[in-house]
Amino acid sequence: MRFTVLIPARLASTRLPNKPLADLAGKPMVVRVAERAKLCNAGGEPARVVVAADSATIVAACEAHQVEAVLTRADHPSGSDRLAEACEQLGIAGDQIVVNVQGDEPLIEPALIESVARLLAERPEAAMSTAAHAIASAQDWLNPNVVKVVLDRRQLALYFSRAPIPWWRDGAAGGVNSANGAPQLPQLPQPAPLRHIGIYGYRAEFLRGFPRLEAAPIERIEALEQLRVLWHGHRIAVHVTEHAPGPGVDTPEDLARVRALYAS
Repeated sequence: MRFTVLIPARLASTRLPNKPLADLAGKPMVVRVAERAKLCNAGGEPARVVVAADSATIVAACEAHQVEAVLTRADHPSGSDRLAEACEQLGIAGDQIVVNVQGDEPLIEPALIESVARLLAERPEAAMSTAAHAIASAQDWLNPNVVKVVLDRRQLALYFSRAPIPWWRDGAAGGVNSANGAPQLPQLPQPAPLRHIGIYGYRAEFLRGFPRLEAAPIERIEALEQLRVLWHGHRIAVHVTEHAPGPGVDTPEDLARVRALYAS
């Protein structure tokens, strides 16, 4: 099984400016992500890892650390659009598998990347693959920033949502109530609901065509790009892992937390 890891990297970030270049133990964060991805075994050798950047500054930082990078347009509306351009620049064959690893996941496990790539290789009926893990707390289940996914019996995604799905009718009939000023959280459904992990496998041909698909109404409502895939009738296979991924970096507080982990 051969695959390529593409890492989208955008210099502008509202919550953490210049995020891809944030220092983590002496190297830019995007370089740390690439180093983790290079530990993947792709067909008996390290995976090809390429950063798809919107800035020459990011490309230069990658090249200074022997990380392959390509410069893409700065006006792409999403990471998927950026990766579609990178596929064209790199001449990746249409039947080859590409794994999208976010540039703010410096603690990502190489085994998770490999599992997402392998799943797509084994599921020809799926256009994409992704990952999920069991939710352990009602707070996460109710948190709209934690994306949930429900599956069919073949481990294909039925729906992704920011809402708490599946909603346990009998165990949470009263919704979320308050008593003495403290929220009374409902019980989690059993089996446990699944948290979606933002890593994606694509066949390169599908990735190239994805930006041309009409945006879906449910995609706009939920602000979840993967719903466009389901709305157009394509299938997404989901690898369920036992372990939650390491923390990503979205805010200065996240960066401080990950820096502390690197220091330890």
